[in-house]
Amino acid sequence: MSTFVIIHGVLRGGWTVTPLARVLRGLGHEVFTPTLTGLGERVHLAAARPNLETHITDVANVLAYEDLHDVILCGHSYAGMVVSGVADRMPERIAALVYVDAFVPKDGEAWWDLAGDYFRKVAIDGSAADGFSVTPTPGPDSRRVPHPLASFRQAIHLTGRWREITEKMFIYATGWAETPFTAQYERLKADPGWIVQSLPTGHDIFGKAPDDFLRLVQELNCVAAS
Repeated sequence: MSTFVIIHGVLRGGWTVTPLARVLRGLGHEVFTPTLTGLGERVHLAAARPNLETHITDVANVLAYEDLHDVILCGHSYAGMVVSGVADRMPERIAALVYVDAFVPKDGEAWWDLAGDYFRKVAIDGSAADGFSVTPTPGPDSRRVPHPLASFRQAIHLTGRWREITEKMFIYATGWAETPFTAQYERLKADPGWIVQSLPTGHDIFGKAPDDFLRLVQELNCVAAS
C-alpha cells in the first residue's frame, strides 16, 4: 500500500479527484485529496486573501498532522507550484513527486512568470470584478469558484531541498493548443533526474485519462515496491 496526496488545479477543489481517489483506495492505497484555501468547500475562506504560501501550508499541514511518510505527492497544473513548496519544506516525508501537466518552478518564479501570455490575460480579465480573484470562464461545472489572484502573483522560495526526492515524474498532456508546458517538457526530457511521460488527453488528465494516470504512477519504484 502506498500513500497518495493529490492536489487539484485552479478554480476547483478536492472533489476533482474524488473518482480517481476511489479507484486508488480500491487498489489498497491510502489517498488524501485536500482542497486549497478559498476553493471548493473552503470557498468561504476566500476573504482571508490566500496566496501561494497559504496553499503550500495547506498541504504541508496535511502531511504533518496526518503524520504521513513515504508520500507520493501529485499536483495538477497550478498545483505544481504548491507541491514544489511542500517538497522543499519536508522532503523527508515524500517518496515521489508527480507533476500532472503542472508547473515545475525555479526559486523566485511565480505562476505569473510561467503561465504565458494567454493565461496571464485570462487572469487579468477574470480579476476585473474585485481585483482579488479570477472568475471562472463559462463552463459545465458549477462547482468551479474564483481563484485567488495572489496565488498566481506570489513568487515561490525554494532552498533546493526538494531535489533530495529521488523519484520525480512529469506527465505532459498534448492535445490542447494553449499549453504552457511544452518548453518545460523538452527541458525535463533531457534531464536524467526526471521520469517524463506524455499523454494525448488534453489538460484534464485526471478526468479524461484516469486509467493512464494510474498506469504511469504504478510504474514508480516506490509504488511497485509497496
